[in-house]
Amino acid sequence: MRLREAIRDKNLIKREIIAGITGFFAISYIIIVNPMILKDAGIPTDLSVFATIISSLIGCLIMGFWANAPVILTPGMGVNAFFTYTVVVSMGLSWQEALAISMVASVIYVLIAFTKLSQVLADGIPDTLKAGITAGIGLFLVEIGLEKAQLIQAGKSSILALGDLTQPATLLAMFGLLLTLFLYIRNVTGGFFIGIFVTSLLGILFGIKDQASPSVGIGDIAKYSQIVGKGDFSHVFSVAFVLAVFSMTMILVFESMGLLEGIMPNPKKFKKAFQASSITSFLSGALGTSPTVAAAESASAIESGGRTGITAIVAGLMFAVSMFFIPLLSFVPQAAIAPVIIITGALMMNQLSRINMFDFSDWFPAFLIVVLIPFTTSISTGLAFGFVAYPILKIAAGRAKELTVATYVLGGLFLCDLVLSALL
Repeated sequence: MRLREAIRDKNLIKREIIAGITGFFAISYIIIVNPMILKDAGIPTDLSVFATIISSLIGCLIMGFWANAPVILTPGMGVNAFFTYTVVVSMGLSWQEALAISMVASVIYVLIAFTKLSQVLADGIPDTLKAGITAGIGLFLVEIGLEKAQLIQAGKSSILALGDLTQPATLLAMFGLLLTLFLYIRNVTGGFFIGIFVTSLLGILFGIKDQASPSVGIGDIAKYSQIVGKGDFSHVFSVAFVLAVFSMTMILVFESMGLLEGIMPNPKKFKKAFQASSITSFLSGALGTSPTVAAAESASAIESGGRTGITAIVAGLMFAVSMFFIPLLSFVPQAAIAPVIIITGALMMNQLSRINMFDFSDWFPAFLIVVLIPFTTSISTGLAFGFVAYPILKIAAGRAKELTVATYVLGGLFLCDLVLSALL
């Protein structure tokens, strides 16, 4: 459905608005978390808040008007960690050089997105791996949701352990989960948004809130120009710069490709959505933040009924409004957002049924993707192991004829990415 046609349908507009608001609240934590991560790279928190919001606003509008897809674009959690802790902290480059690396990697991303190469790479992904990508992202969302609900935490004698069920925030999250599940099962329109609103209201009444938001007001935007257009390209031909560009390009291209393949309700919109993501990724570097990618939490908007670009546009407008109310976001606790993320992740995991469990060469690579995405908290790492394992197992099984040139290329690229990631 075209955007103009969608606007004429009042019922559809209502559903899309609810989906956009739901998706925004599911990813709204990025407004606070992204600046906190970039702070370790040296970018001032009170300025990167605006970079995060503005890049998300522009990205959502481009996604809505250009691709007409219900996908929210924000600075990615995996790539911002690579930006800060690998490029700046480990490699010793400045945040200005890291911005330049982001922009160069994004230019390559744009070139891929606007040529036939994007479709060739997308078509080269076997169906079993596509299902594994969706399920892996779903399990990743479940893990994120459980952490936000404080139902799981780092264990003393194990990787994870059960959280403290006597904590008010945990009890609030469990209430929200039960309420949202009830609304979902009953097919209540806007059930996810209602769950977030009621749980947040209950949190306010009982004084349950997260840590304070950054001390920043709309007046601080006057200083925002200090980080705009500050990319440092003076060492563009150095070995460190080139290696960082390669790794970041792999993260941007294949994390976005995998996520869009996993959550897009209409596969026909993939190409334009991929293009919208690439353009915004480049702009984010110029705006002073780490690259934007399609947010996995977009799945919450899609599960709420989002099917067109109106969803993305509404989410973008919510980002614009949030600029004036950043401190008020603390009144929407993580415990209220967690249930929506958990349920969305669980729904995405039904893609496991599409994987042929009786063919080891099919399901084991998919299995690696499913478990390594949440265990490493990196979509690109999960994809890398799965795509490298797939051709190896097919060759070992004497079924190399099932492989395409694109499958070999993807496996080789991901192998290079794993090697470089280990060396960086």
